[in-house]
Amino acid sequence: MTLYERGTDGTVSISQSPVTTCPSRFLEGNAVFKWVSETLLDTPETRIVNEVSFLMSNQEQETDEDEVGRIDSVLVRQDKDRLHWCALEMQAVYFSGGKMEDDFSAMRNWTEPGLPFPTKQRRPDFRSSGPKRLMPQLQIKVPTLRRWGKKMAVVVDHAFWNSLSVMQRTSHVSNADIVWFVVDYETAAKGRYRLKPHEAVFTTLEHAVEGLTGGMPVSLEQFEDAIRKKLGRGEAR
Repeated sequence: MTLYERGTDGTVSISQSPVTTCPSRFLEGNAVFKWVSETLLDTPETRIVNEVSFLMSNQEQETDEDEVGRIDSVLVRQDKDRLHWCALEMQAVYFSGGKMEDDFSAMRNWTEPGLPFPTKQRRPDFRSSGPKRLMPQLQIKVPTLRRWGKKMAVVVDHAFWNSLSVMQRTSHVSNADIVWFVVDYETAAKGRYRLKPHEAVFTTLEHAVEGLTGGMPVSLEQFEDAIRKKLGRGEAR
């Protein structure tokens, strides 16, 4: 997803870098897996194990019916009988607005030069993607990983990262609970965007939650003043 503009002559152009709305977009060329593996496991080549049971309703963990949570992906470097691994979460951005199929239909029938202007309006929903979806996942998974001495890698794009509040960083990976792998896009041949690593950021879980929450509490006086104003306007039931 990206922002489009239509000029006075009717031509349509892209005016922003893309926003990743599907986590499969992060899989291009296995570049992300190699980056994470080199940073956290000291090798570009690891094995990838997907959807590993992590939370069970039954402590005996007898059947799949007892499963209530999974680690999406685990990157593994095996040294004889010892496993060196890290957990991996990829977070794309949800969007609000018209369905994509309307635009796909217009593209299939497009015969004019250039790009068709989007038929529906939609926008990236960073709040649903961050505080509502990603933050609870980190709060559930990271404390256990931290007790095990393991790291959580989180892959997001540059637009998602820029939507967050500033996070306090740790100076070294050994002091981090979470390593954010922020990717960006560059325009390659034939107008196609190509995924590229942008920055790896080390944070604790607590500072990640502060950044994902995206705000500071108002003072008690401000909060009660807002209550008084709503009471005065008759907004209370």
